[in-house]
Amino acid sequence: MSAETSFAALLHQSGLGADSVEHELGYSWKQVRRYADGEAPVPKLVLDRVTQLASARLAARPPAKFRFIDLFAGIGGIRLGFEAIGGRCVFTSEWDRWSNATYKANFIDGDDHQLVGDIRPFGERPELIPEHDVLLAGFPCQPFSLAGVSKKNSLGRAHGFDDAKQGNLFFYIRDILRHHRPPAFMLENVKHLQRHDSGNTFRVIRDTLEQELGYTIDFRIISSEPWVPQKRERIFIVGFRENVGFSFSDFDRMLPPAQDWPRLGSILQSHNEVDSKYTLTPKLWDYLQAYRAKHEKAGNGFGYSIFGDNGVTRTLSARYHKDGSEILVAGEPRPRRLTPTECARLMGFEHGCREWKIPVSDTQAYRQFGNAVVVPVIEAIARYMEPKLMEALERDRAGAVTKRAAVG
Repeated sequence: MSAETSFAALLHQSGLGADSVEHELGYSWKQVRRYADGEAPVPKLVLDRVTQLASARLAARPPAKFRFIDLFAGIGGIRLGFEAIGGRCVFTSEWDRWSNATYKANFIDGDDHQLVGDIRPFGERPELIPEHDVLLAGFPCQPFSLAGVSKKNSLGRAHGFDDAKQGNLFFYIRDILRHHRPPAFMLENVKHLQRHDSGNTFRVIRDTLEQELGYTIDFRIISSEPWVPQKRERIFIVGFRENVGFSFSDFDRMLPPAQDWPRLGSILQSHNEVDSKYTLTPKLWDYLQAYRAKHEKAGNGFGYSIFGDNGVTRTLSARYHKDGSEILVAGEPRPRRLTPTECARLMGFEHGCREWKIPVSDTQAYRQFGNAVVVPVIEAIARYMEPKLMEALERDRAGAVTKRAAVG
């Protein structure tokens, strides 16, 4: 790794930004960015100070309760949920370079954390992955989603496990689980996974996890609506190597009270914060109205959807950048798209006091949020798992001590 790239990572780890860098370093943010981008050599005093600040910030992190790996990580939504209960990520895999850019912009690991692209070389050689307590993976859903299957069928392409590019990536998860035998895992996918190929796909997954690998699992389809103003249903599969009695049967206690379920107005930016470029052009608005009218006449339900402040939206998808038709915000003279910041809020990445950096284009941001998990849902699952997870880790550590004593 070059000195410039290392400095960029250290700068990120240090937490310095435009509002604090001049006070700490005596240089403007513009000049320090030149150092980070490799456009000028880094003065030794600046490098030493940034290194000191980065080390202090990393050292200030609370001790980890457990270690986890983040596979098919996207922009890190699952990671956020398990960090919330004290976990520390020790390995990340995400193949998309734009998602990697967003991931790196929002987590402080830098050189302290291994972030790789393609999972396949590591699935083939799982010993290259660090030891961990929990495996987390939102493996690619397009081969199993209702929309994805429909599109592939119309194009005469394979889907599910027969999709050579994405459908068989689940088996790399299997190989990593077999090699490392972590005490627990959590997997996420579209709810249609359970029904894909008349249930055969899910049957293979269950048999692999339970019969072949010996994990005790439970699963549940969970909607995001109690936490964010979006109807987004996903299936979550949780497994434990030792049977600790985990079940999703009591998960409803994690839901906020019905009167507290949010509405769209709670995540919308004020009018003066929204650039006019997000308002639909007259041409696009005319097209969307004509398209909807044509399908209504044919008895289909296709077409745009408009939501006001009291609305709860449809599922945000990765195609949102194309025309925004699935979620339009009511307005005059024409409706508008959600902004990327509003998408971050709709997916729970900006939640409470947490801010989310978006270092990519709008197109890439829309794709990333459309492919992401809803963070408060993951946090709720992680907190629900936590008591059984701690029990499983205690068993695992006690077993390791007994094994060492027997060998000694």
